[in-house]
Amino acid sequence: MPGGGQEPGSYYVGVDVGTGSVRAALVDQRGVLLAFADQPINQWEPQFNHHEQSSEDIWAACGVVTKNLRETCWDKAGHFFDLPDFLSWKATGVTARSLCSLVCKWTYSAEKGWDDSFWKLIGLEDFVVDNYSKIGNQVLPPGASLGNGLTPEAARDLGLPAGIAVAASLIDAHAGGLGVIGADVRGHGLACEGQPVTSRLAVICGTSSCHMGISKDPIFVPGVWGPYFSAMVPGFWLNEGGQSVTGKLIDHVVQGHAAFPELQAKATARCQSVYAYLNSHLDLIKKARPVGFLTVDLHVWPDFHGNRSPLADLTLKGMVTGLKLSQDLDDLAILYLATVQAIAFGTRLIIEALEAAGHSLSTLFLCGGLSKNPLFVQMHADITGMPVVLSQEVESVLVGAAILGACASGDFASVQEAMSRMSKVGKVVFPRLEDKRYYDKKYQVFLKLVEHQKEYAAIMKGD
Repeated sequence: MPGGGQEPGSYYVGVDVGTGSVRAALVDQRGVLLAFADQPINQWEPQFNHHEQSSEDIWAACGVVTKNLRETCWDKAGHFFDLPDFLSWKATGVTARSLCSLVCKWTYSAEKGWDDSFWKLIGLEDFVVDNYSKIGNQVLPPGASLGNGLTPEAARDLGLPAGIAVAASLIDAHAGGLGVIGADVRGHGLACEGQPVTSRLAVICGTSSCHMGISKDPIFVPGVWGPYFSAMVPGFWLNEGGQSVTGKLIDHVVQGHAAFPELQAKATARCQSVYAYLNSHLDLIKKARPVGFLTVDLHVWPDFHGNRSPLADLTLKGMVTGLKLSQDLDDLAILYLATVQAIAFGTRLIIEALEAAGHSLSTLFLCGGLSKNPLFVQMHADITGMPVVLSQEVESVLVGAAILGACASGDFASVQEAMSRMSKVGKVVFPRLEDKRYYDKKYQVFLKLVEHQKEYAAIMKGD
């Protein structure tokens, strides 16, 4: 392996397929992102709350123009893939599935394999035929090398050398967790420096948010997905909490406000994003108080699309209390702040559920698009009372994908070794502990909101 002052000898391509785009990055053995590219992918909404994407369009965005797959009948389908495994198959021709995809999305057990009775019970006994060949009878851990690497056809499509190693994949949020959770934190004054990696919670925050906590033994957390064995970090059990809309919720609240056209015009005039402008505007109107205190009488419950964790209640709705007749830019900025705070309170609720079940957490590791917003990061630190670690490379999902490629290439002996070498701390944001009492009171209101919502629903359902 190269020393600290030497140029790395190997490079890895990390590919992340997100909700709206495919992104690729060139990453070296030190985890430094050297080049980056992205390509939008199409989305269709045939009716409200129904979203569709084309797997062929996604592959095309990875670098190819291909013909659409001919539509076939169910009984003529050769294989059914989760998206990460589909991309691996396109790249290598290998139908092996990633343990991550099957355990987290397909009811596969890392210990016992497929459950015949389940598929027969739900009328999909076709999958049991031929030893589950259609949905996967070869299951590999993330980072394992697939077949003979990139096929000549895929190499032409992607502009890469044929035969380079291709790794068994991870779901995008899991790749983000892998890209940040193993970072070397020495010298940053963090409690987790002297603690096991299980004291860290990775939060991948974009359109939605995923909260990834790992443990050496399985922990069952009510309302939180898992535990899944080796679904993110080999040898560890994963619990996955989440919030169904976070970035999407902020967009919805801001763009739906009467002052949004004014905000757009002023942000454009300053060559800023609307969120950078809102953050600076909040600094102007806060006066002598901490910015978070602007919402002393404005509170939001953020489940505009139901609650994924830890309440696991898709019937829940969003709530706002404290509205006035004002619809100016100040009003928009404060509502935006209250929404960001509500998302952070949702993270606090997930953390409490994880810790009540047996996790012991001390530090947040944030990545994803919202981690680039300093207000979002500071509110998470202040409201959870935990320091927030940001990666040196902001595209942590891509670094996580590249870590898998590094393992598949044989340059590292284990995923854990690659994580420690390629994940770097960029910035640490500490909570303002002097504001703790204020946020504790707002959290009490936050919990009352959902309690009252359930009471209202019970009243309306009564005789």
